[in-house]
Amino acid sequence: MTKKDSIFAEPLPQVSDFVFDQTVVEVFPDMINRSVPGYQSILQGIGQLTKRFAQANSNLYDLGCSLGAATLAMRQNVAGLNDVQVFGIDNSPAMVERCQLHLSGYRSDVPVTVRCEDIQQSELANASVVVMNFTLQFVPPEQRQALLQKIYDSLKPGGVLLLSEKFRSADDAMNDLLVDIHHEFKRANGYSELEIAQKRAAIENVMRIDTLDTHHQRLRDIGFSHTQVWFQCYNFAAMLAVKDNS
Repeated sequence: MTKKDSIFAEPLPQVSDFVFDQTVVEVFPDMINRSVPGYQSILQGIGQLTKRFAQANSNLYDLGCSLGAATLAMRQNVAGLNDVQVFGIDNSPAMVERCQLHLSGYRSDVPVTVRCEDIQQSELANASVVVMNFTLQFVPPEQRQALLQKIYDSLKPGGVLLLSEKFRSADDAMNDLLVDIHHEFKRANGYSELEIAQKRAAIENVMRIDTLDTHHQRLRDIGFSHTQVWFQCYNFAAMLAVKDNS
């Protein structure tokens, strides 16, 4: 049974930077569903898009796989495709251990390997689908383009990058509105003002978000000619970027 997220429910003498440790692992499903609007719809879309873009004789990657929800969505949608392998990669030992346990509970003929690695150091090759589901926002901004370039270079022609991110609006008034609506969403899901404030303080130094224009421009700069937002709810969006067949 999923434990309720109460990490920030009591006043903390000092709010430390957010880390994906064992405490977070225990409550992560509850945390992300109560914090990220449309999360389940994004997972369903990842499965649907994986089914469309996955190629036989290729690798599929879930970078920053956490507990493996997107990894599982990918694997469930490539059954019957010849010689496909799925790789989940995360740098949190606690997340990787729980992810392996989670995936072992579902039978499938599609092989899945979960690796505890820094995605910036991981070897990527022969990919037809790469997923980064709320992962890039935790990579230092100055290192994002190089990581995305590595992903692009690993993709086969016709391959796709599925990128989900929290974003900020370039319009300050609209950004304030989106942030406020998101906080209303969290309140409606049972988070207190204290929890919202302490979580925001914990995450502000480790999650630095971009505008959608920045995302699109960076993807174009590294070689993607086709990019599109396919899902948005408040200040959360899921994008796809397709590599040309040429």
